[in-house]
Amino acid sequence: MQKYFMFKELGTNYRREIIGGMTTFLAMAYILVVNPLTLTLASVEDFPDALRMDYGAVFVATALAAAIGSIIMGLLGKYPLALAPGMGLNAFFAYTVVLGSGVPWQHALGAVFISGVFFFLLTLTGLREKLINAIPIELKHAVGAGIGLYITFIGLQSAGIVVNNDATLVGLGDLTAGPTLLAIFGIIVTVILMTRGFNGAVFVGMIITVIVGMLFNLIDTPDKIVDTVPSIAPTFGAAFSSFTDSSFYSMAMLGIILTLLFVDFFDNAGTLVAVANQAGMIKDNKLPRAGRALIADSVATTVGAVLGTSTTTSYIESSAGVAAGARTGFASLVTAALFILSLFFFPLLSVVTAAVTAPALIIVGALMVGSLGKIEWTKFEVAVPAFLTMIAMPLTYSIATGIAVGFIFYPITMIVKGKMKDVHPIMYFFFVIFILYFIFLQ
Repeated sequence: MQKYFMFKELGTNYRREIIGGMTTFLAMAYILVVNPLTLTLASVEDFPDALRMDYGAVFVATALAAAIGSIIMGLLGKYPLALAPGMGLNAFFAYTVVLGSGVPWQHALGAVFISGVFFFLLTLTGLREKLINAIPIELKHAVGAGIGLYITFIGLQSAGIVVNNDATLVGLGDLTAGPTLLAIFGIIVTVILMTRGFNGAVFVGMIITVIVGMLFNLIDTPDKIVDTVPSIAPTFGAAFSSFTDSSFYSMAMLGIILTLLFVDFFDNAGTLVAVANQAGMIKDNKLPRAGRALIADSVATTVGAVLGTSTTTSYIESSAGVAAGARTGFASLVTAALFILSLFFFPLLSVVTAAVTAPALIIVGALMVGSLGKIEWTKFEVAVPAFLTMIAMPLTYSIATGIAVGFIFYPITMIVKGKMKDVHPIMYFFFVIFILYFIFLQ
């Protein structure tokens, strides 16, 4: 096992990988609650129950899709990268496609399945790997830093430290609120542990935050530990029923499939680059085994659609596991095992609240922004697209949009600077694609 995952070469051990895998799971365990709530449109009161997805089935599909995707990533890609139904993509599935466009959820699952199959075929040709490796190293660093700012912003929001303000868009929240104080406590504890060089500081910080939260009644103590696993029957295989319905074959559905393709590809590419960069795995501006990692993503998406959930993709919360010491795919196997166990220990997940995960996201974001130091800011033709890539992610709340903005400006600044030949032809292809994306798919 140690030889397969190259423990010696990567300077890791079982303890670091297990702690890293557990940290990643805790950082992304919220998806087991949030995804079923999102896909069932639980917040929409006047939506007919007959048209909703089954909550229990979606919960099981979410856990299984995350476990299967993470196992494939761990064994095949060997990256400390966990997968689960993606945030943003699940909202697009539920609120834009099902609620907004009136598309049956079975058809939406069919669209997810097709996008996954198409991604798999692209990966087999090696095209997806070539596209990622064609991205300039400066923009890869900018993507990593931008995602760091993005997840920090998410962490600050979920902690209640940053809130909506109608006059200025965002503002300072109520720092005297219990959950916010708990999150601030978690940040301070984690910072102290990180500063002291404590191994697994992020994970330990989350555990301490949970304990303190329960002591001060800010986190409810679970009333039971084990519960019955719900049936997955209501959603399993429902995606295939859409293929026999003539209404599925329309231009509107084609647009939905293309949007899923676009957002999944660049969210996944950005996450893969950011986590690999944080773990020091990028060599000569290339990602080793990138093709295998992308296969894991595409297979997980198709499997997830069959099980009954929206697009499954790589999770940026994996960076929390990397910060805790994870360096190999073994950590992903640990995360997968915990997702499987969560099927039986669902009540315990109630202790992993936003106040618990927020400190991890904020601290990890700070670590990821460190890649900014590797960008040559004195070169304006590089600085502008790198800056726009980075800043657009948190401001538009989208990794894909941040990548799109930066990738549009990079060829422009390089051409004006007289470095047209230094730009990879694929970057010009991205330039055209992203402009068309903003015109037709936004």
